[in-house]
Amino acid sequence: METADAVKKNHDLNPSCATSCKCSEYRDIKEAGTLTNTEVLGHGPRLSKANLFTLLSLWMELFPREEKEVVNKNVFTRGTGLVVVRDQKVVGLHCSGSELHAGQVAVIRHGPKLASSELYFSRKPCATCLKMLINVGVSRISFWPGDPEMSLSVGVNGMDSISQEAVLDAIASEKLKSNSRPHIGVAVQPLALGLQQFVMETSLGCDFVERMSGDNPGLDTRDLFCRQRRQNISTFSQEFLILPEQHHRDILAKIGLENFCMEPYFSNLRQKMTDLVEVLASVAASLPVLQHGFYWKDSQPTASESSQPPGVSQETARHCTIQARLLAYRTEDPKIGVGAVIWAEGKSAGCDGTGRLYLVGCGYNAYPVGSEYGEYPQMDTKQEDRQRRKYRYIIHAEQNALSFRCDEIRQEENTMLFVTKCPCDECIPLIQGAGIKQIYTTDLDSGKDKGDITYLRFNGLRGVQKFIWQKSTLTRFASEHAGPHLANGSGSMRKHDRQSEQDVQCNKRARSAMPEDHTPVC
Repeated sequence: METADAVKKNHDLNPSCATSCKCSEYRDIKEAGTLTNTEVLGHGPRLSKANLFTLLSLWMELFPREEKEVVNKNVFTRGTGLVVVRDQKVVGLHCSGSELHAGQVAVIRHGPKLASSELYFSRKPCATCLKMLINVGVSRISFWPGDPEMSLSVGVNGMDSISQEAVLDAIASEKLKSNSRPHIGVAVQPLALGLQQFVMETSLGCDFVERMSGDNPGLDTRDLFCRQRRQNISTFSQEFLILPEQHHRDILAKIGLENFCMEPYFSNLRQKMTDLVEVLASVAASLPVLQHGFYWKDSQPTASESSQPPGVSQETARHCTIQARLLAYRTEDPKIGVGAVIWAEGKSAGCDGTGRLYLVGCGYNAYPVGSEYGEYPQMDTKQEDRQRRKYRYIIHAEQNALSFRCDEIRQEENTMLFVTKCPCDECIPLIQGAGIKQIYTTDLDSGKDKGDITYLRFNGLRGVQKFIWQKSTLTRFASEHAGPHLANGSGSMRKHDRQSEQDVQCNKRARSAMPEDHTPVC
């Protein structure tokens, strides 16, 4: 653990909130909640705001594109993810388009509303973006301290293949930073104690994995989860981490982060980055690419449902649901975390890499805004005293996503809700009344009455298409020997679905014994 003098020295070296900074705005353990002024942690380890927004920006960089477009014609420009935060709430999720950088997209989308906002980039933005964002009056720009947007790591020869333009951009960016009003720097923090293990266990035990286990009694979901997690770590490490270490030091020096090149700051930075990549890998592994996907719950939709637009691709549905799962790790519910994201599909493609999709709102289950965590009951359904139960006080994830939405729901456009658990009876009327046209979720609790919270109205919800995490169309068709294909935009199994099923069969033959305890070994 760093001493107080070391922390102060590191803060002085990088006044824009370095990774080990303990300033009041980026406290990890005793921090203000995103939705409430919570002073203590809830049911277990939680993601800090800075780490949550950083993870969302990294995940947005990997947003699936309908067309395999080149992000930018300039070979030295890397695609970038961006999270826009205003009043401690996410109001924008963006990524680079074919012509525009993520920062330019934010200026077009938000304009003067960016004033006093905080921006979290998956890479340090280029000088072109920085000058506009500084000019519009953002309060903070945080970025992942790897290879910047104007790449300094092009080609296999490392620093020998740096373009002159990229070097000049790094110099200009540093000059803009040193003369700007906004705080520009790194906000990656150490994870709360036990958070990595907590994320692994809850990801392995989440509704999506549980549904797969129920649909495939012979499937070793723990082995599948661990294989998917290892694959994710490899993929994300190649995308976001820089090897070898000397190469990373050189890039940090080029983008004005020389202080991080010294020990122990460099090792601490690398460890924090590695930890966050592993968290993202665990969350993404909870929706593995296999036989399962999001398909219509009812094979015979109503007339109003069948007239609505088809669902988004499996890749996009999975991506948005993982966004919701990341948000769930900021929960203030002592029993279970739920996250929700609302996206809408416009009539024409926008300026960023999300195509026609744009964010409407997002949230997680929490106590009312302005409250202290300890002011409300914390007990779950096992508590005998009904007055001490939480359910009458917790604001649900869907409710927060609708209450703090950053855009209006337009009836003429397809608005989609991605939520990590089956919506309860309290949220069903809100979803229907708001004009949500599609829901992507699990139905594990559908039809259940748990006393303080019920899920009896979900099956009867009409006028809203329900895309449920379940076996793929052809897999269910083969197993049931009858019944029409369920719609999901295309109505056919994708190539990666078929390949994944082959992988499962190979895995069954080569599966080794797993440990007896409940701790995933990945």
